[in-house]
Amino acid sequence: MLDLPLSFLHRPAAADAPQPWLLVLMHGVGSNEQDLFGLAPYVPAGFHVLSLRAPYRMGPNANAWFAFSVNPDGSRSIDAPQEAASRALVAQTVDSAARQLGVGADRVVVGGFSQGGIMSLSLLLTRPALLHGALVLHSRLLPQALAQAAPAEALRGKQLWVSHGLQDNVIPLASALAIRDHAATLPLETVYREYPGMHEIRPAELQGAMAWLDGLAKAPGAA
Repeated sequence: MLDLPLSFLHRPAAADAPQPWLLVLMHGVGSNEQDLFGLAPYVPAGFHVLSLRAPYRMGPNANAWFAFSVNPDGSRSIDAPQEAASRALVAQTVDSAARQLGVGADRVVVGGFSQGGIMSLSLLLTRPALLHGALVLHSRLLPQALAQAAPAEALRGKQLWVSHGLQDNVIPLASALAIRDHAATLPLETVYREYPGMHEIRPAELQGAMAWLDGLAKAPGAA
């Protein structure tokens, strides 16, 4: 039984996986660990899947990684101390889970939707030694994470998937383009995709993301 700082659901990797990987998933605002755990049947069998519950309670079965508000001009202000505390908890959880499961950091991927994707991207940029890559769905780049980013060279060879809905009415497509443009300045290996749809994961996006994960695990020289 895993002992972790955050509440979670766990789907073990296949028993015959020679060197299992770990995918840690984080939900969006107002949801819980059940949400992205629904993706577990689609995740390649060689991955452990951990779906985490954010630490800040908004209501029954509704949680957030940090509070935020939307300004009159459409920009967003966040509770920076909450975000920093959540990011530290996620880092501890990822590190502890990998150690307990016997998975090296070079076989760890963090992923999330909306605010959970924000957390995944922030962890990759600030604590790259903990993981191999990040799966970022319908999210944005936090200035607070950029201010604490690791040296660019620490990101060499790390993997990044970014996808977004062309009609996303919650986080605009411009936010995904900003991630893509920033990633292009770093030695990351980035895959960027746009899909028809709003603030949701549609089948084609899910299929693409899962194929990307499968490709990581099967890449020549993969751990």
